[in-house]
Amino acid sequence: MKKTIAMLVAAIMLFGVFAACTGTQPEAEPTAEPAKADEPAPEPAGKTDAELAAECAALIDAIYVQERTDETDAQCAAAKAAWDALSDAQKELVEGEEADPDYFGRDTGDASKDDPKNADGIGENELLVVSFGTSFNESRAEDIGGIEAALESAYPDWSVRRAFTAQIIINHVQARDGEFIDNMDQALERAVSNGVRNLVVQPTHLMQGAEYDELCEAVAKYADKFESVKIALPLLGTVGKDAAEVNADKEVVAKAITAEAVKAAGYETLEAAEADGVAFVFMGHGTSHTAKVTYTQMQNMMNSLGYQNVFIGTVEGEPEETSCEAVIEAVRAAGYTKVILRPLMVVAGDHANNDMADPDDPESWLSMFTASGHFTEIKTQIAGLGRIADVQALYVAHTGDAIKGE
Repeated sequence: MKKTIAMLVAAIMLFGVFAACTGTQPEAEPTAEPAKADEPAPEPAGKTDAELAAECAALIDAIYVQERTDETDAQCAAAKAAWDALSDAQKELVEGEEADPDYFGRDTGDASKDDPKNADGIGENELLVVSFGTSFNESRAEDIGGIEAALESAYPDWSVRRAFTAQIIINHVQARDGEFIDNMDQALERAVSNGVRNLVVQPTHLMQGAEYDELCEAVAKYADKFESVKIALPLLGTVGKDAAEVNADKEVVAKAITAEAVKAAGYETLEAAEADGVAFVFMGHGTSHTAKVTYTQMQNMMNSLGYQNVFIGTVEGEPEETSCEAVIEAVRAAGYTKVILRPLMVVAGDHANNDMADPDDPESWLSMFTASGHFTEIKTQIAGLGRIADVQALYVAHTGDAIKGE
């Protein structure tokens, strides 16, 4: 018996030596292939693609609000993390009250080219440039940034800082790009904590409308925190008592934006474009505020300058003669067969890209002009007013008047 066991042990040892020499080994248990770095994490058990997309949409909707709270920063981070965890197919399913795949997925330019101008070390003199804001990175850098840069160059003794009034946009930029832009309260608190003595606020708003009124109310709450506080005029200056009262600011803007549109269209003069059957349509936002007369004043200014092939419209259709349908009929009745659409807005953001120029949206101005069947050619120019040198110069002049107390 002992001899049999010894022989068995020897046989096992011999097999081991043979296996080592020949590379033959007993079959190993298969192991899971490690996940690749660029692959999304596997979805939790029990959650469908639709459920994961809905969770992300809910987080986006939670930051699509106009009020900043103590939870805002964490909510912005959570929404972006949820988006990043989705696969490409899941991202296409994101849909909420406000959320859609474009919220994080749309390419609007390089955010790193923009300066949020939220640094401290402001000094005694601050020039706070207040804008509604835009989540379109290129426009934020070119249009708002262009105005800010012009003011910095003109007034080197003043620290230029930025504030947006739209918290919805601030949250969007913060969540998507990690760029932190001050709202009005944050910017004014920053000025106070930095010991600013003289504050000049330059709105980049088009007119003295509802947003301008809200800005004035916000600044008034901090008026006793500074030795002097001045609010400069918006781009188009004072509203005026009626449609016939058109100030010099509106003339400057009318000439500047028309010249820029003509140049971008490849014509040497507005008359040459008119001879080619081209009408230029500038699309503003529109408002129910009494300042809506400003749009009528701008049309009157175009007419008084002899710009018969230039038309003013608004997204909101207020005043009524500026609605898309009304402008289409006016252009048709005037006999023009070609149309160039361009925003009458400081930034070329959501309204310019979607409400004006989106070919897939049947309610966009491009689609409605096309559907009318009256025109042989419709083109768009997506560029904000803020990048036009003469427009920047007008803001510089308004700021200078405020600094001098005029």
